[in-house]
Amino acid sequence: MKLDILAITAHPDDVELCCAGTLLSQMALGRKVGIVDLTRGELGTRGTPEGRIQEAQDAAAIMNIAVRDNVGLADGFFANNEAHQKAIIPYIRKYQPDIVITNAVNDRHPDHGRAGQLVADSCFYSGLRMIKTYDEQGNEQEAWRPKHIFHTVQDRYISPDFVVDISAFHDLKVEAIRAFKSQFHVPEYQGEDQPQSYISTPEFLEFVIARAREMGHAIGVSFGEGFTSAKKLGVKDLSAFI
Repeated sequence: MKLDILAITAHPDDVELCCAGTLLSQMALGRKVGIVDLTRGELGTRGTPEGRIQEAQDAAAIMNIAVRDNVGLADGFFANNEAHQKAIIPYIRKYQPDIVITNAVNDRHPDHGRAGQLVADSCFYSGLRMIKTYDEQGNEQEAWRPKHIFHTVQDRYISPDFVVDISAFHDLKVEAIRAFKSQFHVPEYQGEDQPQSYISTPEFLEFVIARAREMGHAIGVSFGEGFTSAKKLGVKDLSAFI
């Protein structure tokens, strides 16, 4: 299955927090979208790795995402090296996305910046035909390099290169975030006896919503999601701004 857009991020819930609205907006335009989580988020303060996988599937169902895979790298201990790049390249070649969305270039959580660079490097090496990878049936995969790699804006503020209007999809984005009930403040969650974390307080979700308002305000809409790009972006004509 060739996808138009593939979001590859460190943890289950990274996509929901930072680019779910964008994925939803692109799906509404008929584009094919998928998600690849690098880890199971097993170092999370609350919940279990198995629970996180189920929450990720629940969120995918809310967003109607047909494809969501998990690479199974070690949460907190993956590295930007040959072994981990070769674990990611098969997914890039399998889905052949034109656009890859990944983590912020740097952030409060060290996994985010490291994942952002790991994915960006993997996208480059995926385009080299001398690097051999194989699909689930043992067939050699074709080299593939995405046209664009976009990095999200996560906990730390980074001035975006562009902002996507997600106003029509913000409520569904928040619903997808709440699917991770063990991680965020969801009053009906039965595990509130677990330790509180930075992201489990009511204030954190308020911050996420406020960030979307801030990004939206920057482009004159209600809600937005910001992205950065290492490559200079261009348009064919000025109708892109009308």
